[in-house]
Amino acid sequence: MTKRYPGGIAAVDALDLRVPTGQVLGFLGPNGAGKTTTMRMLVGLVRPTSGRIRVLGQPPGSPRELARVGALIESPAFYPHLSGVDNLRLAARYAGIPDSAADRALSEVDLTDRGRSPFRTYSLGMKQRLGVAAALLKEPSLLILDEPTNGLDPAGVSEMRELLRTLGRDGRTVLLSSHVLGEVEQVCDRIAVINHGRLVADGSPDELRAALGDGALLIAADPVDRAVACLRDQAGVHDVQVTDGRLRVSTDPALAATLNRRLVEAGVDVRELRPVRHSLEEAFLELTAPDRTEADDADPARTEPERPTTMTGSSR
Repeated sequence: MTKRYPGGIAAVDALDLRVPTGQVLGFLGPNGAGKTTTMRMLVGLVRPTSGRIRVLGQPPGSPRELARVGALIESPAFYPHLSGVDNLRLAARYAGIPDSAADRALSEVDLTDRGRSPFRTYSLGMKQRLGVAAALLKEPSLLILDEPTNGLDPAGVSEMRELLRTLGRDGRTVLLSSHVLGEVEQVCDRIAVINHGRLVADGSPDELRAALGDGALLIAADPVDRAVACLRDQAGVHDVQVTDGRLRVSTDPALAATLNRRLVEAGVDVRELRPVRHSLEEAFLELTAPDRTEADDADPARTEPERPTTMTGSSR
């Protein structure tokens, strides 16, 4: 799907994305990448300029779709003079579900103790949790959450992370947008990275890290100078750097056993030897780097016709 605004600005550019049922998908990208526009299109708040969208098999914004979708997009909006529980009960009545759903949702996000306080007295983190509670009212098959941990303190982030894990285990499909990469790494089964409205990567956290190439070993050995001399003489070793007493060796990690044996034979004591594991942050920065975007713009493959976009799922 594509969304262009007046002036030809493409907020979303030929995005093709499928989300299988029961997965927690992390939807990542820099500010202005098109994440929120995509989420708004999925619930019918914004119409795509071109392309096709199906959410749980239904067109976005249709009553059959919205009955099975819970969404928190951008900042939650509630009546400031009403309590948290009354705001949720009002939303429940609009959705045609019992008032008791409000109490259940408040409990899920750990807001029961403040449920009768006016919304205007809530902190930013509490407002976010109430927004998630509203998204959970209908016990939806699909949750679309835009920065649900915004404003939460470390304890609140941990609680939200556990809630998202629980939702994933319950068989719900969750589309999660977040800038907290550690949270995404711990919660999500799969990650889609969008940049300048385009999908630039889609895979598990391990697959995204592996795309950087795990061509290095980290070695702690004594004496360091003898270890460096030994390693630089070995076939398959491209570079050896010493940082804080440890050696970073540019080589195929499959050579770890061979290099360990050579070091021991050279009279070097090896205290640690392990592959360098790239972080999700490194993968994200590489995927959204300006020079990569410029290369994509020059890629003739980017001129292919737009393909339909589908979010798939099924009820539990």
